[in-house]
Amino acid sequence: MTDASDTPKRNPIGRVLIWVLFFQIALAGLLFWGDLRDGLRLPGFGPRAPQLTEPVRPGDQTRRFNPDRAPPGGRPMPSTPLPDRLTLTVVEGGKRALLEGGIVPGDADRIEKQLAELAPKPEGVILNSPGGSVQDALMLGRYLRSADLTTALRSGDICYSACPYLLAAGTSRTIPDDASVGVHQHYFGESTLLPAFVAVNDIQRGQGEVMTYLDRMGIDPLVMQHALVTPPSEIYVLLPEELARYGFIDE
Repeated sequence: MTDASDTPKRNPIGRVLIWVLFFQIALAGLLFWGDLRDGLRLPGFGPRAPQLTEPVRPGDQTRRFNPDRAPPGGRPMPSTPLPDRLTLTVVEGGKRALLEGGIVPGDADRIEKQLAELAPKPEGVILNSPGGSVQDALMLGRYLRSADLTTALRSGDICYSACPYLLAAGTSRTIPDDASVGVHQHYFGESTLLPAFVAVNDIQRGQGEVMTYLDRMGIDPLVMQHALVTPPSEIYVLLPEELARYGFIDE
């Protein structure tokens, strides 16, 4: 006969901790898998978003988006591939500076120095970018506002992902009807190979920083409602009436 004292006692708290750890590892794996696929997107049963080149209309504004694979031809993508990182070109006789290309870490400091060295000082910048580093866009955006620069797009230009934060920084903003502005989710952490609660904390802190930034730039932070529900592999294209509603342009 076995004495009850010899029977191993179950530790429910220990089992819960094991399951929590397992869940965090699994979620971190999913986040890492999402990084490899340019954004976390779990399998779904709904139809895939249309191609980026297909026209948008109210209620049908989400398009597939991969800045590295987007075809160079057709609207709303530019007719030629954009540079991998932001490049500055003086245009209009020095009146404005054209910023084209992806936004990568380090671009904020580099472009800020280039703008500060321009003589005469430009009145504003023209943007044509598929986006990229959120932190660099926020840093450069703060500089654009402190320098009292305007922002603008030209006919056919794009401003996606983190680029709208640069656009928001202008003391005035010009967006033609046939230019394209779009938002989606971002990553804020250095690495998703972290416990789930750390990754979530990074995301929440980053979203809070973005919303505060938009408010200070005179943009309605409610524009983030579209970004938060659009995965990184897609882009939500803002209609002209939405650009006016959220404060990017005057109504």
